[in-house]
Amino acid sequence: MHLIKPAALQTGDTIAVVAPASRPVLPSSLSQGIHQLRDMGFQVKCGSHVLSRNGFLAGTDADRLQDLHDMFADPDVKGIFCARGGYGCGRLLPTVDFELVRSNPKVFIGYSDITALQVALLNETGLVTFWGPMVSSELGKHPFPDYSRKALLKAITQDNPIGIIDDAPDAAPLQIINAGLAQGPLIGGTLSLLAASIGTPWALNSDGAILFLEEVGEEPHKIDRMLNQLLQAGKLDQIAGAVIGECYGCGSATHGPAFPYGNFSVEEVFYDYFGKLDIPVISGMAIGHGTYKTTLPIGVRATLDANQGTLSIDESGVI
Repeated sequence: MHLIKPAALQTGDTIAVVAPASRPVLPSSLSQGIHQLRDMGFQVKCGSHVLSRNGFLAGTDADRLQDLHDMFADPDVKGIFCARGGYGCGRLLPTVDFELVRSNPKVFIGYSDITALQVALLNETGLVTFWGPMVSSELGKHPFPDYSRKALLKAITQDNPIGIIDDAPDAAPLQIINAGLAQGPLIGGTLSLLAASIGTPWALNSDGAILFLEEVGEEPHKIDRMLNQLLQAGKLDQIAGAVIGECYGCGSATHGPAFPYGNFSVEEVFYDYFGKLDIPVISGMAIGHGTYKTTLPIGVRATLDANQGTLSIDESGVI
């Protein structure tokens, strides 16, 4: 695949904030996130519907799509940050103007439900997008961790490769599920969205990839179902290696668990699926819905060294 890389952001550039899925839970968190962006040296403008409400969506599909298109078309906007995830990006895919995006490549950042857009944008345009913190969800929390801030700026403002991803503060040791060395494009996101893409025109293309994934708030049997879907769709057979991030809030429910008479842990589920694959796999990197977040350019070359427990980003995501 031919990648399209956006220009690196510079001090004084204008960042747009859009909400292609759900609206920010609190307007104050959006305001705090905008303050963080300005503190980093950026100017900020918001989409017209970023605080709109339509049930669990940030406005109608047409509203959210308009904001996305407007910001890619606006020559003054150099980067686009998502306000939060939630739900709704998949509803937009049939009407996204991929040619508009292809002709106006910009830094585009998000995760969680934004995975649906990121997978589709990579498939349809080759645009390198960024798995990273969002304005309301992360930048809007005080304090925004220095680890996450440094990782974000390193990924989007420097045109040299990120290199080896640093461990998050006080992180537990990475777990090596399978040793080995692998190289390939770094592709992935939130597991439920990757699984939901199967059978659509925008399905995950994992051929030869270093697959990274994470999840939030799911019981082990649901994690199992998602992995089983990827396996039976042939997506795990194709990968060169895998990096499992955090599964924040995942596990057997404290009250009313689905299987009170016995269960697997989330860790056991991952070991069951990935331990059988003859590829390097590590688990426990700061990729997920937890406190600390690295920022990952999606689609660029990466090296997974599961002997040493490291992931190296070997190609810049910006130019």
